[in-house]
Amino acid sequence: MNDSIFEKLRILSDAAKYDVSCVSSGVERKNNSVDGIGNASAAGICHAWSADGRCISLLKILLTNDCIYDCNYCLNRVTNPIKRASFTPEEVAELTIQFYRRNYIEGLFLSSAIEKSPDNTMENILRVLELLRYKYNFWGYVHVKVIPGANNMLIQKTGMLADRMSVNIELPTKDSLRLLAPQKRIENIVRPMSLINNEITRTIEDKKHFGNTPRFVPGGQSTQMIIGATPDSDKTILSASQGLYDSYRMKRVFFSAYIPVISSPNLPAVSTMPPLLREHRLYQADWLMRFYYFHSNELFTEIEHNLDLEFDPKMMYALRNIDKFPIEINSASYEELLRIPGLGVTSAQRIVRERKNAELSYDSLKKMKTVLKRAKYFITVKGKYYGNINMEPNLIREELRLREAQKQLSIFELT
Repeated sequence: MNDSIFEKLRILSDAAKYDVSCVSSGVERKNNSVDGIGNASAAGICHAWSADGRCISLLKILLTNDCIYDCNYCLNRVTNPIKRASFTPEEVAELTIQFYRRNYIEGLFLSSAIEKSPDNTMENILRVLELLRYKYNFWGYVHVKVIPGANNMLIQKTGMLADRMSVNIELPTKDSLRLLAPQKRIENIVRPMSLINNEITRTIEDKKHFGNTPRFVPGGQSTQMIIGATPDSDKTILSASQGLYDSYRMKRVFFSAYIPVISSPNLPAVSTMPPLLREHRLYQADWLMRFYYFHSNELFTEIEHNLDLEFDPKMMYALRNIDKFPIEINSASYEELLRIPGLGVTSAQRIVRERKNAELSYDSLKKMKTVLKRAKYFITVKGKYYGNINMEPNLIREELRLREAQKQLSIFELT
Protein backbone atom coordinates (compact mmCIF):
# COMPACT_ATOMS: atom_id res chain seq x y z
CA MET A 1 0.00 0.00 0.00
CA ASN A 2 1.57 3.28 -1.08
CA ASP A 3 1.72 6.31 1.20
CA SER A 4 -1.05 8.15 -0.69
CA ILE A 5 -3.55 5.30 -0.32
CA PHE A 6 -2.58 4.78 3.33
CA GLU A 7 -3.18 8.46 4.10
CA LYS A 8 -6.59 8.34 2.42
CA LEU A 9 -7.43 5.23 4.40
CA ARG A 10 -6.42 6.92 7.65
CA ILE A 11 -8.58 9.99 6.94
CA LEU A 12 -11.65 8.24 5.52
CA SER A 13 -11.80 5.36 8.01
CA ASP A 14 -11.63 7.88 10.87
CA ALA A 15 -14.39 9.96 9.23
CA ALA A 16 -16.63 6.87 9.03
CA LYS A 17 -16.66 6.26 12.79
CA TYR A 18 -19.65 8.58 13.32
CA ASP A 19 -21.88 6.33 11.20
CA VAL A 20 -23.27 3.66 13.54
CA SER A 21 -25.93 2.13 11.32
CA CYS A 22 -24.21 -1.16 10.56
CA VAL A 23 -25.20 -4.50 12.06
CA SER A 24 -24.87 -8.24 11.54
CA SER A 25 -25.96 -8.97 8.02
CA GLY A 26 -28.54 -11.72 8.50
CA VAL A 27 -27.72 -12.62 4.89
CA GLU A 28 -26.73 -16.02 3.55
CA ARG A 29 -25.11 -15.37 0.17
CA LYS A 30 -23.39 -18.49 -1.18
CA ASN A 31 -20.50 -18.26 -3.59
CA ASN A 32 -21.58 -20.38 -6.55
CA SER A 33 -18.77 -19.31 -8.84
CA VAL A 34 -15.83 -21.63 -9.48
CA ASP A 35 -13.27 -18.86 -9.15
CA GLY A 36 -15.22 -16.46 -6.91
CA ILE A 37 -14.15 -15.49 -3.41
CA GLY A 38 -16.05 -14.74 -0.21
CA ASN A 39 -19.43 -15.66 1.23
CA ALA A 40 -21.89 -13.60 3.26
CA SER A 41 -22.73 -15.59 6.37
CA ALA A 42 -26.07 -15.28 8.17
CA ALA A 43 -24.16 -15.83 11.41
CA GLY A 44 -23.27 -12.17 11.22
CA ILE A 45 -20.25 -9.97 10.83
CA CYS A 46 -18.56 -7.67 13.32
CA HIS A 47 -19.03 -4.28 11.72
CA ALA A 48 -17.50 -1.82 14.09
CA TRP A 49 -14.21 -1.08 15.78
CA SER A 50 -14.39 -1.80 19.48
CA ALA A 51 -13.17 0.87 21.90
CA ASP A 52 -9.94 -1.03 22.60
CA GLY A 53 -9.28 -1.94 18.95
CA ARG A 54 -10.36 -5.58 19.04
CA CYS A 55 -11.38 -7.66 15.99
CA ILE A 56 -12.51 -5.58 13.07
CA SER A 57 -13.84 -7.70 10.27
CA LEU A 58 -15.54 -5.02 8.21
CA LEU A 59 -13.73 -2.39 6.20
CA LYS A 60 -15.72 0.69 7.23
CA ILE A 61 -14.80 3.77 5.22
CA LEU A 62 -16.12 6.81 3.39
CA LEU A 63 -15.66 7.04 -0.34
CA THR A 64 -14.94 10.74 0.23
CA ASN A 65 -15.21 13.35 2.98
CA ASP A 66 -15.32 16.18 0.44
CA CYS A 67 -18.90 17.44 0.78
CA ILE A 68 -20.95 20.10 -0.98
CA TYR A 69 -23.40 20.36 1.97
CA ASP A 70 -23.04 22.53 5.07
CA CYS A 71 -24.91 20.51 7.74
CA ASN A 72 -24.25 22.11 11.14
CA TYR A 73 -23.67 18.82 12.98
CA CYS A 74 -21.31 17.20 10.46
CA LEU A 75 -17.54 17.14 10.74
CA ASN A 76 -17.32 16.93 6.94
CA ARG A 77 -19.40 20.06 6.27
CA VAL A 78 -18.08 22.16 3.42
CA THR A 79 -17.17 25.10 5.66
CA ASN A 80 -15.20 23.01 8.17
CA PRO A 81 -11.43 23.37 7.56
CA ILE A 82 -10.43 19.70 7.71
CA LYS A 83 -8.11 17.64 5.55
CA ARG A 84 -10.04 16.27 2.56
CA ALA A 85 -9.54 12.99 0.75
CA SER A 86 -11.33 10.91 -1.87
CA PHE A 87 -10.96 7.33 -3.01
CA THR A 88 -11.59 6.27 -6.57
CA PRO A 89 -13.97 3.30 -6.95
CA GLU A 90 -10.99 1.24 -8.15
CA GLU A 91 -9.03 2.05 -4.98
CA VAL A 92 -11.91 1.02 -2.68
CA ALA A 93 -12.44 -2.25 -4.55
CA GLU A 94 -8.72 -3.06 -4.53
CA LEU A 95 -8.42 -2.23 -0.80
CA THR A 96 -11.39 -4.46 0.03
CA ILE A 97 -9.94 -7.40 -1.88
CA GLN A 98 -6.44 -6.99 -0.47
CA PHE A 99 -7.78 -6.75 3.09
CA TYR A 100 -10.01 -9.77 2.52
CA ARG A 101 -7.16 -11.89 1.14
CA ARG A 102 -5.10 -11.07 4.23
CA ASN A 103 -8.02 -12.20 6.42
CA TYR A 104 -8.38 -8.72 7.94
CA ILE A 105 -12.05 -8.32 6.98
CA GLU A 106 -15.13 -10.23 5.89
CA GLY A 107 -16.91 -7.46 4.02
CA LEU A 108 -17.34 -3.75 3.34
CA PHE A 109 -19.36 -0.91 4.86
CA LEU A 110 -19.21 2.00 2.45
CA SER A 111 -20.63 5.45 3.10
CA SER A 112 -19.77 8.83 1.62
CA ALA A 113 -20.10 12.57 1.81
CA ILE A 114 -21.78 14.15 -1.21
CA GLU A 115 -19.07 15.12 -3.68
CA LYS A 116 -20.09 17.22 -6.70
CA SER A 117 -23.69 15.92 -6.70
CA PRO A 118 -25.85 13.07 -5.28
CA ASP A 119 -25.87 11.32 -8.67
CA ASN A 120 -22.10 11.53 -9.07
CA THR A 121 -21.50 10.09 -5.60
CA MET A 122 -24.10 7.33 -6.01
CA GLU A 123 -22.60 6.44 -9.39
CA ASN A 124 -19.17 6.00 -7.77
CA ILE A 125 -20.65 3.79 -5.03
CA LEU A 126 -22.35 1.67 -7.69
CA ARG A 127 -19.05 1.41 -9.55
CA VAL A 128 -17.35 0.04 -6.40
CA LEU A 129 -19.94 -2.74 -6.17
CA GLU A 130 -19.70 -3.55 -9.88
CA LEU A 131 -15.93 -3.92 -9.58
CA LEU A 132 -16.20 -6.12 -6.48
CA ARG A 133 -18.92 -8.39 -7.87
CA TYR A 134 -17.89 -8.65 -11.52
CA LYS A 135 -14.17 -7.87 -11.78
CA TYR A 136 -12.99 -9.47 -8.54
CA ASN A 137 -15.85 -11.97 -8.26
CA PHE A 138 -16.25 -11.04 -4.58
CA TRP A 139 -19.51 -12.21 -2.99
CA GLY A 140 -18.90 -11.27 0.62
CA TYR A 141 -21.11 -8.92 2.64
CA VAL A 142 -21.45 -5.32 1.40
CA HIS A 143 -23.48 -2.60 3.13
CA VAL A 144 -23.72 0.75 1.35
CA LYS A 145 -25.23 4.12 2.13
CA VAL A 146 -27.79 5.52 -0.27
CA ILE A 147 -27.24 9.15 -1.21
CA PRO A 148 -30.54 11.10 -0.82
CA GLY A 149 -31.47 12.87 -4.03
CA ALA A 150 -29.73 10.34 -6.28
CA ASN A 151 -31.45 8.97 -9.39
CA ASN A 152 -33.81 6.02 -8.79
CA MET A 153 -32.09 3.89 -11.45
CA LEU A 154 -28.72 4.23 -9.70
CA ILE A 155 -30.29 3.18 -6.39
CA GLN A 156 -32.01 0.18 -8.01
CA LYS A 157 -28.82 -1.00 -9.71
CA THR A 158 -26.87 -0.64 -6.44
CA GLY A 159 -29.57 -2.55 -4.54
CA MET A 160 -29.17 -5.55 -6.85
CA LEU A 161 -25.52 -5.83 -5.79
CA ALA A 162 -25.65 -4.81 -2.10
CA ASP A 163 -26.59 -6.99 0.88
CA ARG A 164 -27.93 -4.11 2.92
CA MET A 165 -28.62 -0.44 2.24
CA SER A 166 -29.28 2.47 4.56
CA VAL A 167 -30.61 5.98 4.10
CA ASN A 168 -29.79 8.19 7.08
CA ILE A 169 -32.78 10.27 8.15
CA GLU A 170 -30.36 12.19 10.44
CA LEU A 171 -32.98 14.09 12.47
CA PRO A 172 -36.53 13.16 13.53
CA THR A 173 -38.49 16.18 12.24
CA LYS A 174 -38.62 18.49 9.25
CA ASP A 175 -38.01 21.49 11.50
CA SER A 176 -34.85 19.98 12.96
CA LEU A 177 -33.55 19.09 9.52
CA ARG A 178 -34.33 22.60 8.27
CA LEU A 179 -32.46 24.09 11.24
CA LEU A 180 -29.27 22.02 11.08
CA ALA A 181 -29.19 20.76 7.47
CA PRO A 182 -31.01 23.39 5.38
CA GLN A 183 -29.77 21.93 2.07
CA LYS A 184 -31.37 18.55 2.78
CA ARG A 185 -35.05 17.76 2.18
CA ILE A 186 -36.99 15.11 4.05
CA GLU A 187 -38.68 14.16 0.76
CA ASN A 188 -35.29 13.27 -0.75
CA ILE A 189 -34.56 11.03 2.24
CA VAL A 190 -37.95 9.29 2.34
CA ARG A 191 -38.15 8.66 -1.42
CA PRO A 192 -35.26 6.14 -1.58
CA MET A 193 -36.58 4.46 1.58
CA SER A 194 -39.89 3.92 -0.19
CA LEU A 195 -38.13 2.75 -3.35
CA ILE A 196 -36.04 0.18 -1.45
CA ASN A 197 -39.10 -1.08 0.44
CA ASN A 198 -41.11 -1.44 -2.76
CA GLU A 199 -38.29 -3.26 -4.55
CA ILE A 200 -37.81 -5.66 -1.62
CA THR A 201 -41.56 -6.37 -1.59
CA ARG A 202 -41.59 -6.92 -5.35
CA THR A 203 -38.68 -9.36 -5.32
CA ILE A 204 -40.25 -11.33 -2.43
CA GLU A 205 -43.46 -11.67 -4.43
CA ASP A 206 -41.58 -12.58 -7.63
CA LYS A 207 -39.61 -15.20 -5.71
CA LYS A 208 -42.87 -17.08 -5.01
CA HIS A 209 -43.39 -17.58 -8.73
CA PHE A 210 -39.86 -17.54 -10.15
CA GLY A 211 -37.17 -19.41 -8.25
CA ASN A 212 -34.22 -17.62 -9.85
CA THR A 213 -35.42 -14.09 -9.13
CA PRO A 214 -32.39 -11.83 -8.39
CA ARG A 215 -32.40 -10.64 -4.80
CA PHE A 216 -32.71 -6.95 -3.97
CA VAL A 217 -31.03 -5.87 -0.71
CA PRO A 218 -31.65 -9.23 1.03
CA GLY A 219 -30.46 -7.81 4.37
CA GLY A 220 -33.08 -5.04 4.28
CA GLN A 221 -32.56 -1.36 5.04
CA SER A 222 -31.65 0.64 8.13
CA THR A 223 -31.31 4.29 9.10
CA GLN A 224 -29.75 6.54 11.73
CA MET A 225 -30.86 9.49 13.86
CA ILE A 226 -28.65 11.92 15.73
CA ILE A 227 -29.66 12.31 19.38
CA GLY A 228 -29.07 15.45 21.42
CA ALA A 229 -28.20 17.89 18.65
CA THR A 230 -31.74 19.32 18.75
CA PRO A 231 -34.32 19.72 21.53
CA ASP A 232 -36.57 16.97 20.10
CA SER A 233 -38.11 14.82 22.84
CA ASP A 234 -37.72 11.04 23.10
CA LYS A 235 -41.39 10.73 22.25
CA THR A 236 -40.82 12.62 18.99
CA ILE A 237 -37.79 10.46 18.18
CA LEU A 238 -39.53 7.15 18.88
CA SER A 239 -42.69 8.24 17.08
CA ALA A 240 -40.54 8.89 14.01
CA SER A 241 -38.94 5.47 14.46
CA GLN A 242 -42.36 3.83 14.76
CA GLY A 243 -43.40 5.47 11.50
CA LEU A 244 -40.27 4.19 9.75
CA TYR A 245 -40.88 0.63 10.97
CA ASP A 246 -44.54 0.73 9.97
CA SER A 247 -44.15 2.44 6.59
CA TYR A 248 -40.85 1.11 5.26
CA ARG A 249 -40.32 -2.16 7.16
CA MET A 250 -37.04 -0.80 8.45
CA LYS A 251 -34.72 -3.46 9.90
CA ARG A 252 -33.18 -1.10 12.41
CA VAL A 253 -33.28 2.52 13.43
CA PHE A 254 -29.94 3.44 14.96
CA PHE A 255 -29.47 6.25 17.47
CA SER A 256 -26.23 8.17 17.59
CA ALA A 257 -25.54 10.39 20.61
CA TYR A 258 -24.38 13.72 19.24
CA ILE A 259 -20.68 14.29 19.85
CA PRO A 260 -20.05 18.06 20.00
CA VAL A 261 -17.06 18.56 17.72
CA ILE A 262 -18.12 21.77 15.96
CA SER A 263 -19.12 25.14 17.38
CA SER A 264 -22.43 26.53 16.11
CA PRO A 265 -25.16 28.67 17.68
CA ASN A 266 -27.68 25.97 16.72
CA LEU A 267 -25.76 23.15 18.46
CA PRO A 268 -24.94 22.17 22.07
CA ALA A 269 -21.69 23.57 23.41
CA VAL A 270 -18.54 21.67 22.47
CA SER A 271 -17.87 21.04 26.16
CA THR A 272 -21.18 19.21 26.54
CA MET A 273 -20.91 15.46 27.10
CA PRO A 274 -22.64 13.16 24.56
CA PRO A 275 -26.02 11.89 25.90
CA LEU A 276 -24.90 8.26 26.01
CA LEU A 277 -27.34 7.11 28.71
CA ARG A 278 -30.21 8.66 26.78
CA GLU A 279 -29.02 6.81 23.66
CA HIS A 280 -29.01 3.57 25.67
CA ARG A 281 -32.59 4.13 26.86
CA LEU A 282 -33.72 4.81 23.29
CA TYR A 283 -32.21 1.52 22.17
CA GLN A 284 -34.04 -0.26 25.00
CA ALA A 285 -37.31 1.37 23.94
CA ASP A 286 -36.62 0.49 20.32
CA TRP A 287 -36.14 -3.15 21.37
CA LEU A 288 -39.54 -3.10 23.07
CA MET A 289 -41.13 -1.76 19.90
CA ARG A 290 -39.50 -4.37 17.66
CA PHE A 291 -39.75 -7.51 19.79
CA TYR A 292 -42.13 -6.89 22.70
CA TYR A 293 -45.26 -5.59 20.91
CA PHE A 294 -45.03 -2.10 22.40
CA HIS A 295 -46.13 0.98 20.49
CA SER A 296 -44.05 4.13 20.96
CA ASN A 297 -47.00 6.05 22.48
CA GLU A 298 -47.29 3.53 25.33
CA LEU A 299 -43.88 4.49 26.67
CA PHE A 300 -44.86 8.09 27.49
CA THR A 301 -47.54 10.05 29.28
CA GLU A 302 -49.22 13.32 28.38
CA ILE A 303 -46.78 15.06 30.73
CA GLU A 304 -43.60 12.97 30.37
CA HIS A 305 -42.22 13.08 26.81
CA ASN A 306 -38.77 11.75 27.67
CA LEU A 307 -37.57 8.35 28.84
CA ASP A 308 -36.51 8.00 32.45
CA LEU A 309 -32.73 7.85 32.89
CA GLU A 310 -32.88 5.95 36.19
CA PHE A 311 -35.14 3.06 35.17
CA ASP A 312 -35.46 1.23 31.87
CA PRO A 313 -38.53 1.90 29.64
CA LYS A 314 -40.34 -1.36 30.45
CA MET A 315 -40.02 -0.78 34.19
CA MET A 316 -41.33 2.76 33.77
CA TYR A 317 -44.25 1.50 31.70
CA ALA A 318 -45.16 -0.91 34.50
CA LEU A 319 -44.83 1.73 37.22
CA ARG A 320 -46.98 4.20 35.27
CA ASN A 321 -49.59 1.54 34.50
CA ILE A 322 -49.67 -0.25 37.82
CA ASP A 323 -53.42 -0.78 37.40
CA LYS A 324 -52.62 -3.37 34.70
CA PHE A 325 -50.64 -5.45 37.18
CA PRO A 326 -50.14 -7.92 38.77
CA ILE A 327 -50.33 -10.40 35.90
CA GLU A 328 -51.11 -14.03 36.66
CA ILE A 329 -48.31 -16.16 35.23
CA ASN A 330 -50.53 -19.19 34.61
CA SER A 331 -53.16 -17.42 32.53
CA ALA A 332 -51.39 -14.46 30.88
CA SER A 333 -50.99 -14.38 27.11
CA TYR A 334 -47.52 -14.38 25.58
CA GLU A 335 -47.84 -10.65 24.81
CA GLU A 336 -48.83 -9.92 28.44
CA LEU A 337 -45.87 -11.89 29.76
CA LEU A 338 -43.52 -9.77 27.65
CA ARG A 339 -44.77 -6.65 29.44
CA ILE A 340 -43.60 -7.89 32.84
CA PRO A 341 -40.33 -6.17 33.88
CA GLY A 342 -37.53 -8.69 34.10
CA LEU A 343 -39.08 -11.22 31.72
CA GLY A 344 -37.59 -11.51 28.25
CA VAL A 345 -38.58 -13.41 25.14
CA THR A 346 -36.86 -16.64 26.23
CA SER A 347 -38.51 -16.66 29.67
CA ALA A 348 -41.94 -15.85 28.24
CA GLN A 349 -41.67 -18.62 25.65
CA ARG A 350 -40.54 -21.09 28.32
CA ILE A 351 -43.44 -20.19 30.61
CA VAL A 352 -46.00 -20.62 27.81
CA ARG A 353 -44.47 -23.98 26.88
CA GLU A 354 -44.11 -25.41 30.40
CA ARG A 355 -47.53 -24.44 31.73
CA LYS A 356 -49.13 -26.64 29.07
CA ASN A 357 -47.86 -29.60 31.08
CA ALA A 358 -48.72 -28.39 34.57
CA GLU A 359 -49.69 -25.27 36.50
CA LEU A 360 -46.57 -23.33 37.41
CA SER A 361 -45.52 -22.50 40.95
CA TYR A 362 -43.08 -19.85 42.16
CA ASP A 363 -40.49 -22.57 42.83
CA SER A 364 -40.94 -24.03 39.36
CA LEU A 365 -40.30 -20.57 37.88
CA LYS A 366 -37.02 -20.46 39.79
CA LYS A 367 -36.09 -23.94 38.57
CA MET A 368 -36.76 -22.75 35.03
CA LYS A 369 -34.12 -20.04 35.70
CA THR A 370 -36.68 -17.25 35.34
CA VAL A 371 -35.19 -14.01 36.68
CA LEU A 372 -37.67 -12.84 39.32
CA LYS A 373 -35.78 -10.03 41.08
CA ARG A 374 -37.89 -7.41 39.29
CA ALA A 375 -40.70 -9.54 37.94
CA LYS A 376 -41.96 -10.57 41.40
CA TYR A 377 -43.36 -7.06 42.01
CA PHE A 378 -45.65 -7.37 38.99
CA ILE A 379 -46.88 -10.97 38.97
CA THR A 380 -49.00 -13.44 40.85
CA VAL A 381 -48.42 -17.19 40.76
CA LYS A 382 -51.49 -19.33 41.47
CA GLY A 383 -53.10 -16.11 42.70
CA LYS A 384 -50.37 -15.34 45.26
CA TYR A 385 -48.29 -12.14 45.20
CA TYR A 386 -44.60 -12.54 46.07
CA GLY A 387 -43.46 -8.91 46.04
CA ASN A 388 -43.48 -8.63 49.87
CA ILE A 389 -44.43 -4.94 49.62
CA ASN A 390 -47.60 -3.13 48.58
CA MET A 391 -48.07 -2.67 44.85
CA GLU A 392 -47.42 1.04 45.00
CA PRO A 393 -45.09 2.60 42.39
CA ASN A 394 -43.08 4.70 44.85
CA LEU A 395 -42.52 1.73 47.16
CA ILE A 396 -41.35 -0.43 44.27
CA ARG A 397 -39.02 2.36 43.12
CA GLU A 398 -37.44 2.62 46.57
CA GLU A 399 -37.06 -1.14 46.82
CA LEU A 400 -35.31 -1.26 43.43
CA ARG A 401 -33.04 1.65 44.39
CA LEU A 402 -32.09 -0.14 47.61
CA ARG A 403 -31.28 -3.34 45.75
CA GLU A 404 -29.12 -1.45 43.26
CA ALA A 405 -27.27 0.33 46.08
CA GLN A 406 -26.60 -3.00 47.80
CA LYS A 407 -25.35 -4.46 44.53
CA GLN A 408 -22.97 -1.54 43.97
CA LEU A 409 -21.72 -1.81 47.56
CA SER A 410 -20.96 -5.52 47.19
CA ILE A 411 -19.05 -4.85 43.95
CA PHE A 412 -17.07 -2.10 45.71
CA GLU A 413 -16.23 -4.43 48.61
CA LEU A 414 -14.99 -7.12 46.19
CA THR A 415 -12.59 -4.68 44.57
